Parts: sequence; C-alpha cells; structure tokens
Amino acid sequence: MKAIEIRNKYINFFKKHGHAVIPSAPLIPENDPSVLFTTAGMQPLVPYLLGEKHPEGTRLTDYQKCVRTNDIDEVGDNRHLTYFEMLGNWSLGDYFKEESIAMSFEFLTKELNIPVEKLSVTCFAGDEDCQKDTLSAEIWKKVGIPEDRIYFYGKNDNWWIAGEEGPCGPDTEMFYDTGKPACGPHCQPSCDCGKYVEIWNNVFMEYYKDKNGYSKLAKKNVDTGLGLERMAMLLQGKETPFDTELFKPIMEKLEQLQQVDYIESRRIVAEHLRCSMMIIADGGRPSNLDRGYVLRRVIRRMIRHMNKLQIQLQDLSTLIDINVENLKEMYPELVQNKQIIKTVIMEEKDKFVKTLTHGEKEFEKEIKKMQKTGTKKIAGEVVFKLYDTYGFPPEVTKELAEENGYEVELKQFEELFKKHQEKSRQGSEQKFKGGLAEQTEETIAYHTATHLLNAALKQIIGKDAHQRGSNITVERMRFDFNCDHKLTEEEKQAVEKLVNQWIQEGLEVTKQEMKKEEAIESGAECMFIEKYPDIVTVYSIGQVSKELCGGPHVKNTKELGTFKIKKEEASSSGIRRIKAVLKKS
Repeated sequence: MKAIEIRNKYINFFKKHGHAVIPSAPLIPENDPSVLFTTAGMQPLVPYLLGEKHPEGTRLTDYQKCVRTNDIDEVGDNRHLTYFEMLGNWSLGDYFKEESIAMSFEFLTKELNIPVEKLSVTCFAGDEDCQKDTLSAEIWKKVGIPEDRIYFYGKNDNWWIAGEEGPCGPDTEMFYDTGKPACGPHCQPSCDCGKYVEIWNNVFMEYYKDKNGYSKLAKKNVDTGLGLERMAMLLQGKETPFDTELFKPIMEKLEQLQQVDYIESRRIVAEHLRCSMMIIADGGRPSNLDRGYVLRRVIRRMIRHMNKLQIQLQDLSTLIDINVENLKEMYPELVQNKQIIKTVIMEEKDKFVKTLTHGEKEFEKEIKKMQKTGTKKIAGEVVFKLYDTYGFPPEVTKELAEENGYEVELKQFEELFKKHQEKSRQGSEQKFKGGLAEQTEETIAYHTATHLLNAALKQIIGKDAHQRGSNITVERMRFDFNCDHKLTEEEKQAVEKLVNQWIQEGLEVTKQEMKKEEAIESGAECMFIEKYPDIVTVYSIGQVSKELCGGPHVKNTKELGTFKIKKEEASSSGIRRIKAVLKKS
C-alpha cells in the first residue's frame, strides 16, 4: 500500500468517525513561542490541548509535516529521517480510552488489513504518582489483543508530558511484529533487536503536573501520532523507508549518477534533499541562525555526500525535478515553489563550494605547522576546528591528510564531536520543551506584542512588511519580517513609539471565530492562509491589528508595560530581525 493511500485511508476513516479534517500546519511555526520547526502533529494544537476552544470542534484529524533534527547525524542508517509525516487524531474533552483504542484497532485491522497476530501493545505500569493503566489493557483485550501480547512499562516508555510541568498522562503504544527472529526468550516491544516496530501512540492526557505533584484534569484529551513513512515501509514489506516509493526514484537516479558506491551517502542525499525542499517550500531560507542554520546544515551535508559519491553538483537541478514529479500528489506546494527551491539550493551549493576552498587553505596552514614540528598525526582538535569553524568535513580532512602522508587522530575528534552533538540535541529539546510548557504571563504578553510590532512595521516601513517568524522566551521577543533595507534610527524610534502609544491607549484584545474567507475579506492577516482550516480564530487589538492566530493573548494592551527595541539586524536575504523586551512599569 502506497503512502498516499495510507494517508487518505486514515483521514477518511476518522472523518467517518466524526472528526473535522484540519490542514497541516507549515513546517515553520507561525506563532509558536520557541520551536524552530513543527516537530509533531500535536504542536500546533497546544493552545487547544491546554483549554482553548478549537473552531472546528472537539474531534480533529490531520496529516502533519514534521522536521526533527535531534538525530541529524544518524541519517544514513536504515531508519532515521529529518523530515517525516505524522498522521494524527485528537479528542479535546470528547471521547477517551475506550473509543480511542477501539478506533485504532479497527483502523489497523480493517482499513490496513494488518493481522491481529502481528500486533502487540504496551501500557503504563503505574508508580507512586499515578496508578497502573489497567483500563487500557482491559480495552485492548476486549477488542482482540491477547493478554500475552500486552506489556506494561514505566514513565520512560509509556508516559507523555509537555515539558517539566503541564498536561500529561499515560500512553498506549502499538507495535508491529516484523517476523524477524526473537533476540531471546524474553524478547518484547522494549527490545531494540528490530523484531518489534512502534507504529502508533495514543496519549491519554488526564493529569496535570506542577511543582506540588500530579492532579486530575477536569477535561481529558486524546492525542495520537502514526508515522506515515514507517507504516508504508512495514506494509510494503521493505527493510527501510528508502526502499518505498517515497524515495525509490531518487535513490535509483543517485545510483546511476554515482562514481563510488556508498549506500549511506545515497540515503543522506535523498533524505536531506526532500527535507530541504519541504522547508524551503514552507518559507525557510538558509542562514547562520536557528532554523536557517539547520537548513544550511542539511543542504551542506547533502552536498558533502554528493561529493563522496562523486556526483556532479550541477545534477542537483535534475534531482530536484525528480523529487517534485514523484511527490507532487502528496505535496503540490513543491510544484508551486519549484523554481525558488532550485534557486535557494543552488545558491547554497555555490556558497559551500567556496567554504570547502577556504577549508582547504586552512588545512594547508595546519600542514605547514606540522612540517615545522615534525608531527605526522593531525590532532582531533584540529580536525574538529576545521569542521566546526570552517564547515570542513572530517572525511575530507582525512582524505587530504592521507594524500600528504599524514594520519588523523579521529578518536579525539569523535569525542569532541559527540560533546558538540549532545549540546545541540539538548538545545533542540530545550526549545521544544519551552514551546509546550512555558505559556506564562510573560510569553503571553510577548506574543501579543508581536501583533502590535507587525502592525507598526506596516505603518512605518510599508504595507508590504509581513511577519516571517517569531521566537519568544519569558525574557524577550524576536521578530522576523521581510524588508529590503537596514532600518534607520528614525524608523526604529518611530516603530517603538507607535507600539508604546497603542499600549498606553489600553486597547481591548478581542477574539472571534469566522469562516476563513470572511476573515481575509475583513482584513485579517496571516502567513500561509492555505494552511488554515475553514473556521479560524481571529484576534483584534482595537482598530490597529487583526490577525489569524491560535492565541493566547492579554485582554488589554495596558498589561504589556513598555516596549523597547534592543537590536535590529539581518536574519537572511531580504529578511530583517528585531529583538525587543517589555518592561513592566
């Protein structure tokens, strides 16, 4: 069964069960306070999971485009992806465990025709904080999963929470038996031997955790997630996602073009090309900061492995064409943005070629130093400096070293790289955690202030100035907008003055639900209008701002304090960035 068929079956199944179909949110979050990319189907729905009323009702379903880069350096093996698609369904205070589990079982066994014998499930084992989830286990037995294929695990495996504090609860996970031999007499879903593959996760949010411990939520929610690429791989009997139709045309072309055969490099090129194309189609651009840096890293890693395969870099244009043609039914936005995708990737390719040239010069300087000292082994810290400072790939350093009769201390490099990787992973996790857990008084105020700043820029810079992204913490806001010049001191002061004027006027912040077309006709602004559902939430601040937004916001602008721009700088080509703070009076 092809991926597009699985997606359509999923959406239609839950539509039949009373779920409103909502569009995939863009990969670049419009108003999320902290994350770089949309990393899960539930992420755009956080305000509604925390109590906001969703305009489409209490039963929702969608497919969500996701990017996760925590394990970017693992891509190339048989399972890791940076871009993937998550199928999800939600109950916002509607049904709970019994209906959720029954629907999951029906979809897997009736719609996808997976034999019951192939399925195992896990439930929460309970601890001193929360009781054992025997109810989910009983429901699984009732629908047809035998008791000997129901397993209980602790919080590390079968519990979900939004950060350190917030809504949380046990989850139940479904596993597919690949038919591979068991690793031993006690082989079960918790093993990493490859026999069992997790395919679906249903989270039952019935608790709230704060510094005092756990309490019961008044409204119980269900949040589920099913990975499309993984499911397609299993149903097609393939070993990896790269063997499915999603990657097959690009993998075959890479095999034709390569002069040297490295399966890992082919996978990296195929995966990173798809990922970068999806990010660019949703408005992302390479830069040296945040999501722009991630996109740059993905493109450059792809180019490094094209070099490793000895594929001509001008063939990138052909590879992009193949991907667009292959994925156009699933992602028509690739067709609409094909030219800009090509332009961005080819420009980044040219910049990276210059980086490699610069790195080679730095390498030569290091060789000259070693010739003076008589050293024949390049230290790992030198290899890491070339990689971290100049973007020079370690495998290129190794090749050049061997050509010049030198060895490379790779063990030390790997230790330094591992520390670097762990730091990056922690940073990424911290960003995601912040977006879910820190809906504080401060972040809500900053979120509201971004609307005022957006409105002020339109008045001072011009009506074509639009938001291109934001990042909020409890201490400051960062706001990206399109602009073709560095703001003058007069422009910055005028923007700041206008925002503070509106704050002092004590403008009411109001919320309305209306049809998407009516919202646009009324003058409401948003990014990616096509990604919004038919019924949308519109926030107005007096007569100065009107935007489609999920919230939350303050009730009156006087709650914001004093707005102060701390810095204005370039973010990427044609995009400027303002960093600002709110000071309480």
